[in-house]
Amino acid sequence: MSQIKVAVATHDSLGESPVWDSKCGCLYWADITGRLVHQWHPASDTRRSWALEEKVGSIGLRASGGLVLALRSGIGLFDISDASCTFLVRLHADQPDMRFNDGRCDAAGCFWVGSMNDRTCGPEGSLYRFDPQHRLQEKLSGICIPNSLCWAPDGRTMYFSDSRQGVIWAFGVDRAGEIGSRRVFATITPPGVPDGATVDCEGFVWCALYGGWSVARFAPDGRLDRITRLPVQQPTSCAFGGPDLDTLYVTTARQGLDPDVLRHQPLAGDVLSLDPGVRGCVESRFAG
Repeated sequence: MSQIKVAVATHDSLGESPVWDSKCGCLYWADITGRLVHQWHPASDTRRSWALEEKVGSIGLRASGGLVLALRSGIGLFDISDASCTFLVRLHADQPDMRFNDGRCDAAGCFWVGSMNDRTCGPEGSLYRFDPQHRLQEKLSGICIPNSLCWAPDGRTMYFSDSRQGVIWAFGVDRAGEIGSRRVFATITPPGVPDGATVDCEGFVWCALYGGWSVARFAPDGRLDRITRLPVQQPTSCAFGGPDLDTLYVTTARQGLDPDVLRHQPLAGDVLSLDPGVRGCVESRFAG
């Protein structure tokens, strides 16, 4: 495995939700608490950032162009050309402590996203599926901190975690895209907790361990395959990118770290990259 490098020095407070757009050859990610959406083109090393009015929990690519965003109070479409955001559904408009968090598109063109109480992190959140017809359906409830959404390459298994419980679950997925009963896929030992995740072309799950200074790779049967140590305490998520999908990008966070701690991890909040020795899968897009 190659040396860990700084891909983009952004010093995000809470960098999250990296997603690689294979069509335009760029990486998108969010700074949740900074209310920012970032775009970076590695080929030209050019970067753009857009400020939004609400926290940006997660990002998905849209089949017809632009992005689908899970914001604090609802789900909206973001137009890159004019930086406009149009809400499609509002869920937390009258609940200031609630917000959307981790989200990802499935192969059927639906956007799955979890909600959470940003103040208490209690079991008040849910997991939703937002379909191309703009219908929002609750699929799970009693979630504290939703994370690790990703699918096996064949689409027949969905992975999802509640960071507070320290468990990644696996769900069978039928041909209609509905999830079945859950089983424990992997249990994470503190101090790290499961955060954002992705799947490589071999069906192995890569999960950022927030607070654990590392990214873990799990085999399809849940066995821990490897741990990659990082120079930052709070990795938040990861995504495969690059022309051949053979670079792993890792978003990180600075939030909650005092100045003395940050002096010893100056890369906290930056986007890191490494060569994982395996390729990822093309990201699915929202069809709505």
